[in-house]
Amino acid sequence: MTEAPVTPKKRATVKDVAQLAGVSAGTVSNALSGKRRVDSDTQARITAAIDALGYVPNLAARGMRTGRAGTIAIFSSMPVAVAAGQSRLGFLMEIAASAAVSAMENNVALLLIPPITEPATALGTIGFDGAILVEPSADDPYLELLAARGVPTVVIGPAEDMPSLAVTLDYRKMASLLCDHLVESGARRFMLVIGQSARASNIIFREVYTERCRTLGMEPEVIVIPEAAGEAGAQAALEAHIATRGAPDGVLVPIDAMATGVMAALRSHGLAVPQSVKVATRYDGLRARSETPPLTALNLHLDEVAKLATRLLVDSIESGASATSVTAPEPALVVRGATGSP
Repeated sequence: MTEAPVTPKKRATVKDVAQLAGVSAGTVSNALSGKRRVDSDTQARITAAIDALGYVPNLAARGMRTGRAGTIAIFSSMPVAVAAGQSRLGFLMEIAASAAVSAMENNVALLLIPPITEPATALGTIGFDGAILVEPSADDPYLELLAARGVPTVVIGPAEDMPSLAVTLDYRKMASLLCDHLVESGARRFMLVIGQSARASNIIFREVYTERCRTLGMEPEVIVIPEAAGEAGAQAALEAHIATRGAPDGVLVPIDAMATGVMAALRSHGLAVPQSVKVATRYDGLRARSETPPLTALNLHLDEVAKLATRLLVDSIESGASATSVTAPEPALVVRGATGSP
């Protein structure tokens, strides 16, 4: 006996949801997109109707109607030597994880762009409606690329003369907290190991450190390393510095990959941390926490930074606003064993 063919179940539509919920199709669309507020009772009826019908939004059709991809992208141009390895893109990933949740709450998806050599070529066929650019340098290749594509872009941690759609990080506060802590911990000849690029963090940390040296009557000792040299570059540079000038009693090294190299250099010279040398870094990530002893660092509240950036970007995409800046929460010092805390 031949069985009768099974007729495929018709896919539920917005109209079906609207009819079951007793509202208009426009109200359902507003509830799904979040563009306009829907009262809680109406939202509950729409949600119940969606569940009952098994409705799944047709994102491709929505994209054709709106001309949008329904995605935003997050970028960092920090070299692989800094972003990879033990940190596993730590700084970027901590922002991206929170941004992804915030993006979904605003009915968009997040696309994570890892450090790549040729961004223009790699991104030529990828569509996205907006971008979050994490701590770019003044000559960052992504800035030009995104501007050329006319993509709304929120910059996290901007330098001067960068786009005004931004979540600003207080680098001066960060540097001051760490410098002051090293002094309070007893360091009297502490040095700075800093990246070479024109990122605002590098520039301002160096300025603050130099100012502190002048105030304390301390000779500045600065090692400048290309970010691409990463951990190995920091280790080699500090080993050479110690061999020629002797060991400092403290090291401020804002980039966590370089902090790992600094710790390796101190171990190679038999210098105990914190007894002989105190070490502090900026980002309280995996590298800082897994060192022996763990490094003093800063809580940068990156989850909140990511939420602010995502909300700012979504609002810009919806409204077309391009000149809004919000301030990130103030950094908080996290004292650990590398500067003397148990």
